[in-house]
Amino acid sequence: MSESQTRLLRRSKSDRIFVGVCGGLGAFFGIRPFWFRVGFVIASLPGGLPGILPYLLCWIIIPEES
Repeated sequence: MSESQTRLLRRSKSDRIFVGVCGGLGAFFGIRPFWFRVGFVIASLPGGLPGILPYLLCWIIIPEES
């Protein structure tokens, strides 16, 4: 991959509802952020922790767009 084609995983500043995790994941994987949002909500339904913990970890680990 050339330098111009390198994709970086970053939290989105433009496509965000809370902190941009799903927008950044959507841009990185080339799919709509809506599907990541649905996935995190579904994972949160059984008791909250299975969906909230990975989201919080992504918020901490993934840097924000500059």
